[in-house]
Amino acid sequence: MLALLALTLLAVYLCWRLVEPFVPALTWALVLAVVFNPLHERIRARVPGKSVVAALAVLLVTVAVAVPSVLVAQKVAEEAVTHVEKLKGDPAKALMDQAIKRYPELAPTLRWLKREMDGSGQVDKMATFVVDGTRRFVSGSVYFVVGALVTLYLLFYFFRDKDKTLRALRRFAPLSDDESDKVFADVRDTIYAIVYGTLAVSLVQGVLGGMIFWWLELPSPLLWGAVMAVLAILPVLGASIVWAPAAVALALGGEWDKALILAFWGSVVIGLIDNLLYPLLVKGRMRLHTVPVFIAVIGGLLVFGTAGVVLGPVVLAMAKALVEVWRQRLQPAPPVLMEDGSTAVSAAAAAPDRAPADTAPQNW
Repeated sequence: MLALLALTLLAVYLCWRLVEPFVPALTWALVLAVVFNPLHERIRARVPGKSVVAALAVLLVTVAVAVPSVLVAQKVAEEAVTHVEKLKGDPAKALMDQAIKRYPELAPTLRWLKREMDGSGQVDKMATFVVDGTRRFVSGSVYFVVGALVTLYLLFYFFRDKDKTLRALRRFAPLSDDESDKVFADVRDTIYAIVYGTLAVSLVQGVLGGMIFWWLELPSPLLWGAVMAVLAILPVLGASIVWAPAAVALALGGEWDKALILAFWGSVVIGLIDNLLYPLLVKGRMRLHTVPVFIAVIGGLLVFGTAGVVLGPVVLAMAKALVEVWRQRLQPAPPVLMEDGSTAVSAAAAAPDRAPADTAPQNW
Protein backbone atom coordinates (compact mmCIF):
# COMPACT_ATOMS: atom_id res chain seq x y z
CA MET A 1 0.00 0.00 0.00
CA LEU A 2 2.79 2.43 0.92
CA ALA A 3 4.69 1.49 -2.22
CA LEU A 4 1.59 2.22 -4.34
CA LEU A 5 1.12 5.58 -2.58
CA ALA A 6 4.76 6.53 -3.12
CA LEU A 7 4.58 5.50 -6.78
CA THR A 8 1.38 7.52 -7.25
CA LEU A 9 2.91 10.62 -5.66
CA LEU A 10 5.99 10.24 -7.85
CA ALA A 11 3.81 9.94 -10.96
CA VAL A 12 1.81 13.03 -9.96
CA TYR A 13 5.02 15.00 -9.36
CA LEU A 14 6.47 13.97 -12.73
CA CYS A 15 3.21 14.87 -14.44
CA TRP A 16 3.35 18.31 -12.84
CA ARG A 17 6.91 18.80 -14.09
CA LEU A 18 5.71 17.90 -17.58
CA VAL A 19 2.76 20.28 -17.40
CA GLU A 20 4.55 23.16 -15.65
CA PRO A 21 6.05 24.75 -18.83
CA PHE A 22 2.55 24.83 -20.34
CA VAL A 23 0.78 26.47 -17.37
CA PRO A 24 0.64 29.93 -19.05
CA ALA A 25 -0.71 28.47 -22.30
CA LEU A 26 -3.24 26.31 -20.42
CA THR A 27 -4.35 29.28 -18.33
CA TRP A 28 -4.91 31.63 -21.26
CA ALA A 29 -6.57 28.88 -23.31
CA LEU A 30 -8.99 28.24 -20.42
CA VAL A 31 -9.66 31.97 -20.07
CA LEU A 32 -10.39 32.31 -23.79
CA ALA A 33 -12.58 29.19 -23.72
CA VAL A 34 -14.68 30.62 -20.87
CA VAL A 35 -14.91 34.16 -22.24
CA PHE A 36 -15.72 33.11 -25.81
CA ASN A 37 -17.96 30.19 -24.86
CA PRO A 38 -21.11 32.14 -25.92
CA LEU A 39 -19.54 32.70 -29.35
CA HIS A 40 -18.70 29.00 -29.63
CA GLU A 41 -22.26 28.04 -28.67
CA ARG A 42 -23.73 30.37 -31.31
CA ILE A 43 -21.52 28.87 -34.01
CA ARG A 44 -22.35 25.33 -32.83
CA ALA A 45 -26.07 26.09 -33.15
CA ARG A 46 -25.64 27.01 -36.82
CA VAL A 47 -22.71 24.92 -38.14
CA PRO A 48 -22.48 21.10 -38.03
CA GLY A 49 -19.35 19.25 -36.97
CA LYS A 50 -17.47 19.71 -33.70
CA SER A 51 -14.07 20.18 -35.34
CA VAL A 52 -15.36 22.72 -37.86
CA VAL A 53 -17.12 24.71 -35.14
CA ALA A 54 -14.04 24.72 -32.91
CA ALA A 55 -11.80 25.77 -35.82
CA LEU A 56 -14.12 28.65 -36.72
CA ALA A 57 -14.24 29.80 -33.09
CA VAL A 58 -10.44 29.70 -32.79
CA LEU A 59 -10.12 31.63 -36.08
CA LEU A 60 -12.43 34.38 -34.81
CA VAL A 61 -10.57 34.55 -31.49
CA THR A 62 -7.27 34.83 -33.36
CA VAL A 63 -8.53 37.68 -35.52
CA ALA A 64 -10.22 39.49 -32.62
CA VAL A 65 -7.57 39.02 -29.90
CA ALA A 66 -4.27 37.45 -30.96
CA VAL A 67 -3.43 39.53 -34.05
CA PRO A 68 -4.22 42.96 -32.49
CA SER A 69 -2.30 42.00 -29.33
CA VAL A 70 0.81 41.05 -31.30
CA LEU A 71 0.70 44.23 -33.41
CA VAL A 72 0.28 46.48 -30.36
CA ALA A 73 3.06 44.65 -28.50
CA GLN A 74 5.43 45.17 -31.43
CA LYS A 75 4.63 48.90 -31.61
CA VAL A 76 5.07 49.30 -27.85
CA ALA A 77 8.42 47.48 -28.00
CA GLU A 78 9.65 49.69 -30.84
CA GLU A 79 8.54 52.86 -29.03
CA ALA A 80 10.20 51.69 -25.81
CA VAL A 81 13.55 51.08 -27.49
CA THR A 82 13.33 54.38 -29.37
CA HIS A 83 12.20 56.73 -26.60
CA VAL A 84 13.02 55.27 -23.18
CA GLU A 85 16.75 55.78 -23.79
CA LYS A 86 15.98 59.50 -23.49
CA LEU A 87 15.29 58.96 -19.79
CA LYS A 88 18.99 58.36 -19.24
CA GLY A 89 21.12 61.34 -18.38
CA ASP A 90 18.85 62.36 -15.49
CA PRO A 91 16.22 64.55 -17.24
CA ALA A 92 14.60 65.10 -13.81
CA LYS A 93 17.71 67.04 -12.75
CA ALA A 94 17.43 69.35 -15.76
CA LEU A 95 13.72 69.80 -15.02
CA MET A 96 14.53 70.78 -11.42
CA ASP A 97 17.10 73.35 -12.60
CA GLN A 98 14.48 74.86 -14.87
CA ALA A 99 11.86 74.85 -12.08
CA ILE A 100 14.24 76.55 -9.60
CA LYS A 101 14.71 79.44 -12.02
CA ARG A 102 11.00 79.64 -12.73
CA TYR A 103 9.82 79.37 -9.08
CA PRO A 104 12.48 80.91 -6.79
CA GLU A 105 10.11 80.80 -3.81
CA LEU A 106 10.17 76.99 -4.02
CA ALA A 107 13.95 76.83 -4.49
CA PRO A 108 14.82 75.22 -1.09
CA THR A 109 12.32 72.40 -1.57
CA LEU A 110 13.28 71.87 -5.21
CA ARG A 111 17.00 71.80 -4.36
CA TRP A 112 16.32 69.15 -1.72
CA LEU A 113 14.40 67.06 -4.25
CA LYS A 114 17.20 67.53 -6.75
CA ARG A 115 19.80 66.27 -4.26
CA GLU A 116 17.68 63.23 -3.42
CA MET A 117 17.10 62.31 -7.06
CA ASP A 118 20.68 63.05 -8.04
CA GLY A 119 22.02 60.57 -5.51
CA SER A 120 19.62 57.76 -6.25
CA GLY A 121 20.15 57.16 -9.98
CA GLN A 122 16.77 55.45 -10.12
CA VAL A 123 15.82 57.02 -13.46
CA ASP A 124 18.84 55.51 -15.22
CA LYS A 125 18.13 52.15 -13.61
CA MET A 126 14.49 52.25 -14.72
CA ALA A 127 15.42 53.22 -18.27
CA THR A 128 18.01 50.44 -18.46
CA PHE A 129 15.54 47.91 -17.07
CA VAL A 130 12.80 48.88 -19.55
CA VAL A 131 15.10 48.91 -22.57
CA ASP A 132 16.82 45.64 -21.67
CA GLY A 133 13.48 43.98 -20.95
CA THR A 134 12.07 45.20 -24.26
CA ARG A 135 15.08 43.93 -26.16
CA ARG A 136 14.75 40.55 -24.47
CA PHE A 137 11.08 40.51 -25.46
CA VAL A 138 11.92 41.27 -29.10
CA SER A 139 14.76 38.74 -29.19
CA GLY A 140 12.52 36.14 -27.57
CA SER A 141 9.60 36.79 -29.90
CA VAL A 142 9.89 33.25 -31.27
CA TYR A 143 9.19 31.94 -27.77
CA PHE A 144 6.09 34.11 -27.49
CA VAL A 145 4.88 33.06 -30.93
CA VAL A 146 5.26 29.41 -29.97
CA GLY A 147 3.40 30.08 -26.72
CA ALA A 148 0.58 31.76 -28.62
CA LEU A 149 0.34 28.85 -31.06
CA VAL A 150 0.21 26.35 -28.17
CA THR A 151 -2.54 28.43 -26.55
CA LEU A 152 -4.62 28.40 -29.74
CA TYR A 153 -3.97 24.66 -30.16
CA LEU A 154 -5.23 23.97 -26.64
CA LEU A 155 -8.16 26.34 -27.18
CA PHE A 156 -9.26 24.29 -30.19
CA TYR A 157 -9.54 21.15 -28.07
CA PHE A 158 -11.14 23.03 -25.17
CA PHE A 159 -13.86 24.11 -27.59
CA ARG A 160 -14.20 20.78 -29.39
CA ASP A 161 -14.01 18.47 -26.34
CA LYS A 162 -15.60 20.76 -23.76
CA ASP A 163 -18.22 18.20 -22.72
CA LYS A 164 -15.68 15.37 -22.38
CA THR A 165 -13.30 17.58 -20.40
CA LEU A 166 -15.96 18.65 -17.91
CA ARG A 167 -17.23 15.08 -17.50
CA ALA A 168 -13.66 13.91 -16.82
CA LEU A 169 -13.19 16.65 -14.21
CA ARG A 170 -16.44 15.66 -12.52
CA ARG A 171 -15.47 11.99 -12.57
CA PHE A 172 -12.05 12.51 -10.97
CA ALA A 173 -13.08 15.19 -8.49
CA PRO A 174 -14.07 13.78 -5.06
CA LEU A 175 -17.18 15.98 -5.07
CA SER A 176 -20.87 15.53 -5.61
CA ASP A 177 -22.42 17.07 -8.70
CA ASP A 178 -23.85 19.96 -6.68
CA GLU A 179 -20.45 20.60 -5.13
CA SER A 180 -18.75 20.39 -8.54
CA ASP A 181 -21.26 22.86 -9.95
CA LYS A 182 -20.48 25.25 -7.09
CA VAL A 183 -16.71 25.06 -7.67
CA PHE A 184 -17.10 25.40 -11.46
CA ALA A 185 -19.43 28.37 -11.04
CA ASP A 186 -17.03 30.16 -8.68
CA VAL A 187 -14.10 29.61 -11.04
CA ARG A 188 -16.15 30.75 -14.05
CA ASP A 189 -17.38 33.88 -12.24
CA THR A 190 -13.83 34.66 -11.10
CA ILE A 191 -12.53 34.42 -14.66
CA TYR A 192 -15.32 36.70 -15.87
CA ALA A 193 -14.65 39.15 -13.04
CA ILE A 194 -10.91 39.22 -13.77
CA VAL A 195 -11.20 39.41 -17.58
CA TYR A 196 -14.11 41.84 -17.81
CA GLY A 197 -13.89 43.61 -14.47
CA THR A 198 -10.10 43.92 -14.19
CA LEU A 199 -8.28 43.33 -17.48
CA ALA A 200 -10.88 45.00 -19.71
CA VAL A 201 -11.23 48.00 -17.40
CA SER A 202 -7.42 48.27 -17.13
CA LEU A 203 -7.19 48.20 -20.93
CA VAL A 204 -9.74 51.02 -21.19
CA GLN A 205 -7.82 53.04 -18.60
CA GLY A 206 -4.59 52.51 -20.56
CA VAL A 207 -6.27 53.61 -23.80
CA LEU A 208 -7.65 56.74 -22.11
CA GLY A 209 -4.23 57.50 -20.62
CA GLY A 210 -2.50 57.06 -23.98
CA MET A 211 -5.10 59.29 -25.66
CA ILE A 212 -4.54 62.17 -23.24
CA PHE A 213 -0.76 61.82 -23.60
CA TRP A 214 -1.17 61.99 -27.39
CA TRP A 215 -3.59 64.94 -27.21
CA LEU A 216 -1.26 66.89 -24.91
CA GLU A 217 1.69 66.02 -27.21
CA LEU A 218 3.56 64.22 -24.45
CA PRO A 219 6.29 61.75 -25.50
CA SER A 220 5.62 58.06 -26.18
CA PRO A 221 1.81 58.00 -25.71
CA LEU A 222 1.50 54.38 -26.84
CA LEU A 223 4.24 53.20 -24.49
CA TRP A 224 2.92 55.07 -21.45
CA GLY A 225 -0.64 54.04 -22.28
CA ALA A 226 0.51 50.41 -22.21
CA VAL A 227 2.33 50.99 -18.91
CA MET A 228 -0.82 52.57 -17.43
CA ALA A 229 -2.90 49.62 -18.61
CA VAL A 230 -0.56 47.22 -16.81
CA LEU A 231 -0.38 49.32 -13.64
CA ALA A 232 -4.17 49.81 -13.60
CA ILE A 233 -4.48 46.13 -12.66
CA LEU A 234 -3.08 47.06 -9.25
CA PRO A 235 -5.63 48.47 -6.79
CA VAL A 236 -5.43 51.94 -5.17
CA LEU A 237 -2.66 53.77 -7.14
CA GLY A 238 -2.88 52.06 -10.52
CA ALA A 239 -2.43 54.31 -13.55
CA SER A 240 -1.79 57.37 -11.36
CA ILE A 241 1.78 56.10 -10.94
CA VAL A 242 2.33 57.38 -14.50
CA TRP A 243 0.01 60.34 -15.06
CA ALA A 244 0.51 62.01 -11.64
CA PRO A 245 4.32 62.50 -12.01
CA ALA A 246 3.72 63.62 -15.61
CA ALA A 247 1.28 66.29 -14.38
CA VAL A 248 3.79 67.45 -11.77
CA ALA A 249 6.53 67.63 -14.42
CA LEU A 250 4.27 69.73 -16.66
CA ALA A 251 3.53 72.09 -13.75
CA LEU A 252 7.22 72.46 -12.90
CA GLY A 253 7.91 73.18 -16.56
CA GLY A 254 5.40 76.03 -16.51
CA GLU A 255 2.72 74.28 -18.60
CA TRP A 256 -0.03 74.69 -16.05
CA ASP A 257 -2.84 74.32 -18.56
CA LYS A 258 -1.62 70.88 -19.66
CA ALA A 259 -0.90 69.89 -16.05
CA LEU A 260 -4.45 70.74 -14.93
CA ILE A 261 -6.00 68.95 -17.92
CA LEU A 262 -3.90 65.84 -17.28
CA ALA A 263 -4.67 65.90 -13.54
CA PHE A 264 -8.42 66.28 -14.19
CA TRP A 265 -8.46 63.56 -16.86
CA GLY A 266 -6.44 61.18 -14.71
CA SER A 267 -8.32 61.67 -11.45
CA VAL A 268 -11.86 61.92 -12.86
CA VAL A 269 -12.03 60.08 -16.18
CA ILE A 270 -9.36 57.40 -15.70
CA GLY A 271 -9.81 57.15 -11.94
CA LEU A 272 -13.59 56.71 -11.94
CA ILE A 273 -13.94 54.52 -15.03
CA ASP A 274 -13.68 51.41 -12.85
CA ASN A 275 -16.81 52.35 -10.90
CA LEU A 276 -18.73 52.94 -14.14
CA LEU A 277 -17.60 50.00 -16.27
CA TYR A 278 -17.28 47.23 -13.67
CA PRO A 279 -21.02 46.93 -12.88
CA LEU A 280 -21.87 47.01 -16.61
CA LEU A 281 -19.32 44.35 -17.60
CA VAL A 282 -19.57 41.98 -14.63
CA LYS A 283 -23.28 42.55 -13.89
CA GLY A 284 -24.55 39.94 -11.45
CA ARG A 285 -21.30 38.02 -11.21
CA MET A 286 -19.08 38.16 -8.16
CA ARG A 287 -17.21 41.35 -7.33
CA LEU A 288 -13.81 40.64 -5.85
CA HIS A 289 -12.68 42.64 -2.84
CA THR A 290 -9.62 44.86 -3.32
CA VAL A 291 -7.40 43.22 -0.68
CA PRO A 292 -7.68 39.55 -1.76
CA VAL A 293 -7.45 40.58 -5.43
CA PHE A 294 -4.26 42.52 -4.72
CA ILE A 295 -2.70 39.60 -2.84
CA ALA A 296 -3.86 37.05 -5.43
CA VAL A 297 -2.66 39.08 -8.43
CA ILE A 298 0.76 39.96 -6.98
CA GLY A 299 1.25 36.45 -5.59
CA GLY A 300 0.12 34.95 -8.89
CA LEU A 301 2.58 37.09 -10.83
CA LEU A 302 5.43 36.02 -8.55
CA VAL A 303 4.55 32.32 -8.72
CA PHE A 304 3.12 31.82 -12.23
CA GLY A 305 4.41 34.81 -14.22
CA THR A 306 2.03 36.79 -16.43
CA ALA A 307 -0.59 34.02 -16.26
CA GLY A 308 -0.78 34.67 -12.51
CA VAL A 309 -2.94 37.74 -13.17
CA VAL A 310 -5.78 35.27 -13.80
CA LEU A 311 -4.44 32.12 -12.15
CA GLY A 312 -3.88 33.74 -8.75
CA PRO A 313 -7.52 34.85 -8.27
CA VAL A 314 -8.78 31.55 -9.76
CA VAL A 315 -6.77 29.55 -7.21
CA LEU A 316 -8.15 31.79 -4.47
CA ALA A 317 -11.71 31.26 -5.72
CA MET A 318 -11.22 27.47 -5.87
CA ALA A 319 -9.86 27.44 -2.32
CA LYS A 320 -12.83 29.51 -1.14
CA ALA A 321 -15.30 27.17 -2.87
CA LEU A 322 -13.64 24.04 -1.44
CA VAL A 323 -13.64 25.52 2.06
CA GLU A 324 -17.36 26.15 1.64
CA VAL A 325 -17.82 22.51 0.57
CA TRP A 326 -16.02 21.35 3.72
CA ARG A 327 -18.12 23.69 5.85
CA GLN A 328 -21.33 22.25 4.45
CA ARG A 329 -20.12 18.67 4.81
CA LEU A 330 -19.10 19.15 8.44
CA GLN A 331 -22.34 20.89 9.29
CA PRO A 332 -24.61 18.56 11.34
CA ALA A 333 -27.31 17.00 9.20
CA PRO A 334 -30.90 17.98 10.13
CA PRO A 335 -32.86 15.23 11.95
CA VAL A 336 -35.74 13.51 10.17
CA LEU A 337 -38.97 12.77 12.06
CA MET A 338 -39.92 9.04 11.81
CA GLU A 339 -43.44 7.57 11.89
CA ASP A 340 -42.99 6.34 15.47
CA GLY A 341 -42.05 9.83 16.64
CA SER A 342 -38.30 9.19 16.82
CA THR A 343 -35.72 11.11 14.83
CA ALA A 344 -32.96 9.93 12.52
CA VAL A 345 -30.24 11.57 10.44
CA SER A 346 -31.07 11.94 6.80
CA ALA A 347 -28.70 9.78 4.81
CA ALA A 348 -29.12 11.98 1.74
CA ALA A 349 -28.19 15.06 3.75
CA ALA A 350 -25.25 13.37 5.43
CA ALA A 351 -23.76 11.97 2.23
CA PRO A 352 -25.29 13.33 -0.95
CA ASP A 353 -25.31 10.83 -3.79
CA ARG A 354 -23.47 11.58 -6.99
CA ALA A 355 -25.61 11.70 -10.07
CA PRO A 356 -24.20 9.96 -13.16
CA ALA A 357 -21.49 12.17 -14.63
CA ASP A 358 -22.85 11.86 -18.17
CA THR A 359 -26.18 13.42 -17.16
CA ALA A 360 -24.67 16.52 -15.49
CA PRO A 361 -25.05 19.82 -17.41
CA GLN A 362 -21.84 20.61 -19.27
CA ASN A 363 -21.01 24.30 -19.23
CA TRP A 364 -17.84 26.25 -18.67
